[in-house]
Amino acid sequence: MLPVDPNALLAGRVWRPDIGPCVVTLRGDRVIDITSKSIPTMRDLCEADAPADLLRTTTGEDIGSVEDIVPHLLPPIDLHAIKACGVTFADSMVERVIEEQAAGDPDRANAIRQKVGKIIGDSLSGLKPGSDEAQRVKEVLQAEGLWSQYLEVGIGPYAEVFTKSQPMSAVGHGADVGLHPVSVWNNPEPEVVLCVTSRGDIIGAMLGNDVNLRDVEGRSALLLGKAKDNNASCAVGPFIRFFDDGYSLDDLRRAELTMTVTGTDGFTLDGTSSMTQISRDPADLAGQTIGRHHQYPDGFVLFCGTMFAPTKDRDAPGQGFTHHIGDVVEIHEANLGTLRNTVRLSTECPEWTFGTSALMRNLAARGLL
Repeated sequence: MLPVDPNALLAGRVWRPDIGPCVVTLRGDRVIDITSKSIPTMRDLCEADAPADLLRTTTGEDIGSVEDIVPHLLPPIDLHAIKACGVTFADSMVERVIEEQAAGDPDRANAIRQKVGKIIGDSLSGLKPGSDEAQRVKEVLQAEGLWSQYLEVGIGPYAEVFTKSQPMSAVGHGADVGLHPVSVWNNPEPEVVLCVTSRGDIIGAMLGNDVNLRDVEGRSALLLGKAKDNNASCAVGPFIRFFDDGYSLDDLRRAELTMTVTGTDGFTLDGTSSMTQISRDPADLAGQTIGRHHQYPDGFVLFCGTMFAPTKDRDAPGQGFTHHIGDVVEIHEANLGTLRNTVRLSTECPEWTFGTSALMRNLAARGLL
């Protein structure tokens, strides 16, 4: 679950019975509760002037080993807005075009994939969004009748930035992730998730699974909210790794994510997503999210998108991949650890009941506010 670097500067959240949510850090294999009046929430740690220094020097209560706290691990964010970017990789960009052309119908997708591939091929790889070359590609695709709203945000000047889910609604490592029951064509999306302060500074990162309902979104971009924001449809963790002398944004730019899906039917699917192939730099994505046009007083986290777009057939030839209930999804990156979740229907996952007001009341009762 942990990064390979034993010196990684990590922080997370744990539910302590009879107490509530607590901010923790790791010292070796020991978990230290650092919750205090100066750090009542993860938001407050992230908003500190020098969060890495504060995390390194603060003291707290030893509450057990990493193995002890795994059943109680929460998503490592609380008051942060949860934002996401889509269509940031050429490979997934083409698959989004196919989803749209197929109107969310997996039976039509394979034939359209072959047609689109003949015209687009690998021509979008390495293309700089908003460039003159991107404009020429746009004109060619329009002439072929294949221009798409996904290509607009993929190679146009403006990134797609949307609200993935609400503050306090994400799930963490070991939890169930949810699929809306109307969906029959869906997949996991292994992503790097930036942690960004209210000042716009990227201070760390974690792993994320931006669960994707391909059929729902493919029918209409106006159904994006229904496709993305559902009970337990967003997993992040297991911990935030803060930038310090041993780990920086440049290291994140070289991140290599791997993913394995293991089904109860014996089916397995392996995937990868390399941040070296991203079309837009993470700093650009964060910069397009926050600025004079939009502020986030509690900071935000930002899914950076994925190059993973599964086409391996599972149920029938030509239909590609879709989840089965009970699938176990493991997303791994050497510097960020491993995020593991089990797939359920959103209607079968635990209801989201502990929101911002519940957190404030809990902290107030503990004398932390």
